[in-house]
Amino acid sequence: MSAPSAFVHETACIDDAVSLGAGTKIWHFTHVLSGSVVGENCNIGQNVVIGPDVRIGRGCKIQNNVSVYKGVTLEDDVFCGPSMVFTNVFNPRAHIRRMDEARPTLVRQGASIGANATIVCGITVGRYALIGAGAVVTRDVPDFALIYGNPARQHGWVCACGEKLPKDLRCPACGKRYRLQDGRLDAAEPENC
Repeated sequence: MSAPSAFVHETACIDDAVSLGAGTKIWHFTHVLSGSVVGENCNIGQNVVIGPDVRIGRGCKIQNNVSVYKGVTLEDDVFCGPSMVFTNVFNPRAHIRRMDEARPTLVRQGASIGANATIVCGITVGRYALIGAGAVVTRDVPDFALIYGNPARQHGWVCACGEKLPKDLRCPACGKRYRLQDGRLDAAEPENC
C-alpha cells in the first residue's frame, strides 16, 4: 500500500504487499518486490531493485543501479551511492540453492556508502559511518568510522555531518565534539549537527 503522496514513475514496478511512505519517490525502471517496506521521504533512483521483504527507513537515498537484497535492512537517513553492491549469500553457486543461508546485513542510521562499494553480507555498518567509493567491506564497521580500501580498513573518524574529524575530535565544519572511549566514538555534546 502506497501513501497517496508517494511518487512512482510509470516505468517502475511495485509488487503487491509493498508499503511506500509519504513523500517517497521511486524513479525509472525500479522494481520493489513483495513484502518490502520503504519509509517516508526516501528517494529511490533509476534501475534499483528492492527486496523481497526488505526494510528501508525514513529519509534514505538509494542512487542508481543498486540492489537491496532480502536480508538487508537500512535504518533512517542511509545513503547508498551509485552502483554500490550488497551481497546476501557468502559463498554462492549457480547450481546450489542457498537462499536459506542468506546472512542479514544492517546499515545503521545516517551511514553513507560510496559509489561502487561492496558490502559483504552478515555485517553491520555503524551509525554515521562513511564508506569510501570502491571499498570492499568484509567486517563490521564502527559508528562514525571512516572506511575505505580493498579490503576496507578504518582511516579515521567522521562527524554526523560527514566531515573527517581531526585528532582533537572537534568537527571543523559544525563544531560538534566527540570523545573516544574503549575504542568507540561517542558524541560529547548531545545536540545534532
